Amino acid sequence: MTGDILLVFGLLLVTILLFVSDRLRMDIVAILAVLALMLSGLLAPKEALAGFGDPLVVLIAGLFVIGEGLFRTGVAFAIGNWLLGVAGSSETRLLVLLMLVVAGLSAFMSNTGAVAVFIPVALNLSKKAGVPATRLLMPMAFAGSLGGMLTLIGTPPNLVVSNQLSREGLQAFNFFSFTPLGVLILVATIIFISVLGRFLLPKDGGPGANAQDRLSVDDLVKAYAIDDQLFRLRIESGSPLLGQTLGQALLQSRFGVIVVAVSRPSQGDAAVKPALVHTEYRAGDTLYLVATEQQVGELLRTVEGLQRLSVEAQQRQLIAQELGLAEVLLTPRSQLVGQTIKEAHFRERYGLSVLAIQRMGKPMQGNFLATRLDFGDSLLIGGGWRQIDLLQAEQSDFSVLTIPREMDEVAPQRERAPWALAIVAGMLALMTFNVVPSVTAVLLAALAMVLARCVSMEEAYKSINWQSIILIAGMLPMATALSKTGALELMISGLVSSLGELGPLALLAGLFALTSIFSQFISNTATAVLVAPIAMGAATSMQLSPYPFLMTVALAASTAFSTPMASPVNTLVLGPGGYRFNDFVKMGVPLQLLAMLLTLLAVPLLFPLH
Repeated sequence: MTGDILLVFGLLLVTILLFVSDRLRMDIVAILAVLALMLSGLLAPKEALAGFGDPLVVLIAGLFVIGEGLFRTGVAFAIGNWLLGVAGSSETRLLVLLMLVVAGLSAFMSNTGAVAVFIPVALNLSKKAGVPATRLLMPMAFAGSLGGMLTLIGTPPNLVVSNQLSREGLQAFNFFSFTPLGVLILVATIIFISVLGRFLLPKDGGPGANAQDRLSVDDLVKAYAIDDQLFRLRIESGSPLLGQTLGQALLQSRFGVIVVAVSRPSQGDAAVKPALVHTEYRAGDTLYLVATEQQVGELLRTVEGLQRLSVEAQQRQLIAQELGLAEVLLTPRSQLVGQTIKEAHFRERYGLSVLAIQRMGKPMQGNFLATRLDFGDSLLIGGGWRQIDLLQAEQSDFSVLTIPREMDEVAPQRERAPWALAIVAGMLALMTFNVVPSVTAVLLAALAMVLARCVSMEEAYKSINWQSIILIAGMLPMATALSKTGALELMISGLVSSLGELGPLALLAGLFALTSIFSQFISNTATAVLVAPIAMGAATSMQLSPYPFLMTVALAASTAFSTPMASPVNTLVLGPGGYRFNDFVKMGVPLQLLAMLLTLLAVPLLFPLH
């Protein structure tokens, strides 16, 4: 054993211990590992930094952008609502259905892509059903890995072992050779997680866990006592309002009514739009007002050509998709202090309307629009969700107290949903039929999301989970060091020579254990490439069929459950789920043992050893 082999084993051990101890962030540990490989001389700087240019890293970054596009166009929420409708609020039913859908998708496309697409879906399901995200995201990631066991193209290790057979002049595995074993392990895993996994998964909800504890739009409406002050009026032909803008009509100053939205049936992009100062009234427009019964009555008596409409639950749901609320608090040095709402030109400056004011914790009665604002006043702001989102950057005049939880479900680009679906379908087709490399298909789809205005470039950059990117890019060079120094091949050769004398099953168990263990820390594809020739050689030397040995290697390579860097899908859910290193260990190790037991029992039956 050379000094380089001892050194790389030492660095790997220290890296694992740092991950397990949870004293440092995992992305910091990954950067330290890269520096150690360079400073020790095991890898040249170009080799140590190659992970940051690896196609896998670029592919994952692109998938984050695609997921954001599905989120911002509302596709993720639509899928989540469908799953919720089928599964209800039962955690077990949600878990089973989500795992089956993701595994089925992963059988025909990149499991990384399948999981990335469903992360926003799972987060939405978590909020809607009141199930912590940590209870769904990790099992979903495991389902992505298990889906790779279902078909020949499900994951690269399957192709690696099949090609190994072809190189030896033997018949390769066919498309569904892996399916019976994959289905067996998938079903057993789902049962295990549904029955026992609930005791091993974290009970907290990760970073988005408190979404249910945040106030809702209804809570804010009741707190400011305007729950019965939403009205709808339609502008008829001949109304004196026709042709006037909201700023010119002065309905707020004349009657005290606040026009918050306009519905225009002729608009194809959205049924409801926020009412801005330059919004021009047209015949057939439906106005959404916040006012008292008395104020609306006076408006109808004074202004001709207005028809009052009822406000049903359907209208409330429609307006909630486009309009929202926020609560802000005036700061001591706010320029708004001492001014009325009209004098402050609030709607002109922010594109939002002040719907109500609280002073000393109590809603103001009467004409609050003429009241001069004071430090400590809290304002209920209404308008477009996009304007409310921008409001959070405001610091000088007020601080944002409450953004309701409905903000998390806003799909500002809902009208672009058909484009988002078409883009994802095109990406899946390119990946499934190997028209172009996966990374090319993902980059094309990510760029198409931006060009189709499903997501902006600024939103695309923000959507990327950089902790996941750094972690993967930092750990890829470790695989290079293990291979370059001969450390991995040394361990595999030693295992085969020592276990071969104990019989075929012992050798199968040893190959499974070693492949599975190393797949937790380096690419499962790289592991399969290194182990497949050893498995073939061991079977040939013992005059046994190579099929069960290579099938075992392929299955073991897909049991990447026990560390967050074991598979890109694990890393993808690390940030959204708020998981720690040990969370994967507690759930992953039992699943690896279960998969190993099922493999040793089933593989010799389907692929005889002799």
